[in-house]
Amino acid sequence: MLTKGQIADRAREFGFADVGFTTAEPFSSQRELIEQRREEYEWAIRSGLDLIAGTDPRTVLAGAKAIIVLVEPYFREAFPPSLERHFGRCYLDDDRVTGDRLGRRVKAFRAFLRENGVDSKVPFHLPHRLAAARAGLGTFGRNCLFYSRRAAAGGSWVTPIALVVDAAFEPDEPTLAVGCPAWCRNACIAACPTQALKGPRHIDPRRCISYLTYFGAELTPRALREPMGLHVYGCDRCQEVCPRNAPWLGRDLPMNEKAAGMVEAFRLERLLHMDRTYFREKVWPHMFYMADADLWRWKANVARVMGNLRDEASVPDLVRAFGACGDDRIRAMIAWALGRIGSPAAKAALEGFLPGSASPVREEILAAREAAAG
Repeated sequence: MLTKGQIADRAREFGFADVGFTTAEPFSSQRELIEQRREEYEWAIRSGLDLIAGTDPRTVLAGAKAIIVLVEPYFREAFPPSLERHFGRCYLDDDRVTGDRLGRRVKAFRAFLRENGVDSKVPFHLPHRLAAARAGLGTFGRNCLFYSRRAAAGGSWVTPIALVVDAAFEPDEPTLAVGCPAWCRNACIAACPTQALKGPRHIDPRRCISYLTYFGAELTPRALREPMGLHVYGCDRCQEVCPRNAPWLGRDLPMNEKAAGMVEAFRLERLLHMDRTYFREKVWPHMFYMADADLWRWKANVARVMGNLRDEASVPDLVRAFGACGDDRIRAMIAWALGRIGSPAAKAALEGFLPGSASPVREEILAAREAAAG
């Protein structure tokens, strides 16, 4: 029978930064939290993510006896600033679709367990961060994120990977506390542009920029468009202002070559004009929460960012996209963006769009004209 030491050694050989063990007991506190905040999480439940079932590891693996948690840093290397400006770092080296890096290592680790008589499952709906804390691998932040005890200089730039197994292991000492210093004065909560963070360890995911960029059902409400700033897909704001992450952010890291190779494909103007083939080949393998049926949201996000950049050089691309697309949601956001830019060329474009326009685009054009005039 494998020992904890043998498993930990093998996990580190596969490149994981840390490993811990906890029981397969239900996550009762998480179930209570979801029930209490059901309105905030109803969108996830409707989408098929059974968060309630995920609080009981035995629904994942009938003979579950323990959980092994691996810690994987996703910010090992530097990313091009042009990508960090618009995309969450966790997506810039994500291989959950291609499976050519982390996916292979997880499979190899599971094969090692299986060869030694241990069956495992890697559930997507189990509370991974809570499992990591219960396995003693780190503490929580007030921003609801998990902070590793060892990886990324004790920061939150990590992904806990929980494996439910059918073998029993002595659990590690839990570290369920919030590890934030009192002097930080809730920097993450104060810095959240959309006020998604309601208090220490309380987030309304429906207001989180990450949610709004890839899960929001309709066009982003006007009141949130400016606060969402330059984020096209994902957001790291609460991590960037956190003093616990400062040691890692201050390091000189080698450039991530994979991300460096993505720069041209992810230029804003290319994303604004991309077709489904471009999306499937260049974008979806890295950022897959939206399918090609939601291409409108990608383009609306890009138009919003162009508006918040307030760069007159973006006007020709926005005008071209307005004429080329047939989706009123994209056109509505383009109108907003032109109003935000407010240059003579942007104003002229809005005047040209107005004749023959219909609701809801017409209302956006009129509001944009007013904003540009101000």
